[in-house]
Amino acid sequence: MSLAYRRQSTSHRGCTLSWFVEGDGPPVVMIQGVGIGATGWRPQVEELASRFRCLCLDNRGFGASQPPGDALTVELMADDVLALMDAQGWKSAHVMGHSLGGLVALYLTHKARERVRSLALLCTFATGAVPTRLTPRMLLMGLRTQVGTRRMRRHAFLRMVLAPEELAHADKDALAEQLAELFDHDLADQPPVAMRQFRAMGNADATPFLQGLAGLPTLVVSATHDPIAPPTAGQALAAGIPGARFVELPHASHGVTLRFAERVNTLLREHLDAAEASHPGALSG
Repeated sequence: MSLAYRRQSTSHRGCTLSWFVEGDGPPVVMIQGVGIGATGWRPQVEELASRFRCLCLDNRGFGASQPPGDALTVELMADDVLALMDAQGWKSAHVMGHSLGGLVALYLTHKARERVRSLALLCTFATGAVPTRLTPRMLLMGLRTQVGTRRMRRHAFLRMVLAPEELAHADKDALAEQLAELFDHDLADQPPVAMRQFRAMGNADATPFLQGLAGLPTLVVSATHDPIAPPTAGQALAAGIPGARFVELPHASHGVTLRFAERVNTLLREHLDAAEASHPGALSG
């Protein structure tokens, strides 16, 4: 089911981390969220690799990055990314994160600000209390992805990550099959590490150190219909980082990077080009 990329691996703190690098140019690190691996960035890699060198990883415990280790934390995941930058010989890189990956990017930047050229934070939040909140809506959406037939669970997952108007006239079975290739698993199944990732996310809070990221080129993108990372969370995140740019994309939900790739990629290109222009002396890695 995995899309073909030339993989590399290295051992770090009890896990054999798996990643791939595509493209040429200034380095960009792309960090995914709960239950999705490196191939989830394919729509962005296909666009950005002509101008940037894109590193995409399976977070520890997912896909080919095994085993997860004893204590999965956002701090540990951030250390993993720094280890891969070291393996590539990259002194610095632009860092991009989606959902949980956004929190990982924030922790990485807090720990090693000098290694981050810019931040792109997509459908994410400053604190894991946002996506792990136990509202009736979130509880019901989560339950529907766990019970019923496989087809019912796939369709429930689609409703969690796509906007209602995206699904209104869609062939949901075909769409679930298409997204399964990018998620690297059948949407009816929850990867074994997902709950551990969820708990790690819930225990993380970057709010106390957001002000310290002032001056770092930062793009925050939210989707209007996202129930996991609502626009209010994106607005709060952007407001916490002095100088950050906030963009809300209408008609989209948590899967905006997959379903509205053209819009997202345009924003990312503009952001990365501007960040590179502001640091003309930076080495390309």
